[in-house]
Amino acid sequence: MAWAMLRAHYDRQARHLDLREAFRADPGRFEEYSQQAPHVFADLSKNLVDAHARVMLLELARECMLERHRDAMFAGHKVNNTEQRAVKHWLLRTPRGASLDPDLREVHETLEAMLAYAERVRGDAQITDVVNIGIGGSDLGPQMAVTALAEFAVPGKRFHFVSNVDGHELAAVLAAVQPRSTLFLVASKTFTTIETMTNARSAKAWFEAQGGQDIARHFAALTTNVGAAREFGIETTFGFWDWVGGRYSMWSAIGLPIAIAIGADHFRRMLAGAHEMDRHFASAPLAANLPVRLGLMDVWYRNFHGFASRSIAPYHSSLRRLPAYLQQLEMESNGKRVDAMGRPLGCSTAPVLWGEPGTNGQHAYFQMLHQGTDVVPVEFIAVRQAAHTLADHHGQLLANALAQAQALMQGKHDAGGHREFPGNRPSTFFVLDRLEPASLGALIALYEHRVFVSGSIWGINSFDQWGVELGKVLAKDIAPRLENGDESGLDPSTAGLLRRLRAG
Repeated sequence: MAWAMLRAHYDRQARHLDLREAFRADPGRFEEYSQQAPHVFADLSKNLVDAHARVMLLELARECMLERHRDAMFAGHKVNNTEQRAVKHWLLRTPRGASLDPDLREVHETLEAMLAYAERVRGDAQITDVVNIGIGGSDLGPQMAVTALAEFAVPGKRFHFVSNVDGHELAAVLAAVQPRSTLFLVASKTFTTIETMTNARSAKAWFEAQGGQDIARHFAALTTNVGAAREFGIETTFGFWDWVGGRYSMWSAIGLPIAIAIGADHFRRMLAGAHEMDRHFASAPLAANLPVRLGLMDVWYRNFHGFASRSIAPYHSSLRRLPAYLQQLEMESNGKRVDAMGRPLGCSTAPVLWGEPGTNGQHAYFQMLHQGTDVVPVEFIAVRQAAHTLADHHGQLLANALAQAQALMQGKHDAGGHREFPGNRPSTFFVLDRLEPASLGALIALYEHRVFVSGSIWGINSFDQWGVELGKVLAKDIAPRLENGDESGLDPSTAGLLRRLRAG
């Protein structure tokens, strides 16, 4: 019912909404459409939505039983129905005694052990380089967070992230480090991930060829397969649970490189900031629940306005890896064509996420955002306080962020032709007071829950990723063919490319 009403409202009225007229008609629109959530202020006033659509979107959430689905997740029910698993990444940032979940005790025991190890590494002057070997969630989250929180990083240590099976990446890192001063972290839940284990074996071979002898001191594993890690020669291992999805794992032992970089106290602050957002999502009324409002806006844009992508524009250099992290979080979670019961969907799901830090993006793709034929909602992320003392820089940065959002909305109509900007292009503007562990934790948890909301409305399972499996299976078949040239059973295109790549 609510979906049909939203469709009728969009066709009749909402599709013609002009933000400039909306602000003229309602000078209080900014106050009405903005909200302070834990550590994150959000201005949604420059979005193509009116009061009637907001009411009906909330009704859609109720019809889709969003609150019941949310509560089931926080109760530890197996909401990942295709794998029969609970979804409890939120438990990883839950304080002691704040939940009756039976896994909480083990969560904190693992956390204490991991943080104690991180502190030992931080205090070890001989270790100057930490190399994290992982892929997907075992790489994107830790790399994003270590980069974002560089202000808090321990001095005297460098952090490297190797994920690509392309040997050029690992070779470049190995050329920059010494075996006696390097710690390798091998992050693979099963200790069988092909890319990760290929890189890990090559790193071990390099270490031994360079005279390294103490594998136990220079390698640690973030895995549940302790036996395989010991066969590899690794004694120090930290595990996690099957209810921790890869793209939600930076709060677990996978976050060890973050803990080494910023220390135990700051890692706990990151967890605390995420927990504050968890509590907000779990308890705030739907109309004042920021993850809910954002997730509903995503459905509104994707299914009614037909916007196929969203641009992330963090106006802070340290957030430069955030767009890549969010690509996996949203597109791997909600890039589905069937519902949770396996039935084909009758609507579009996840948009394409992409972006670059401001102000770089302004000199690259913002031309299309302003004057291109497609409307792309933009999300600006600004930080009120800079971590540096360089004169003039931060003011110019913030001025550019504000100006771009303003220009997208206002446009320009007095020049004509090539110099005309249509305007009325939507954006959301997030503000953090500072980029520090608690605010980063809250921001990431906000995006996690937002993805959950839109996935719930679409009726999909946001916590599996069967679409990544087929390519892995086929790669195992093709790899030996590159050596032996066997083309049997291959399609003509793959066979032709195989010959081309083997030539010479």
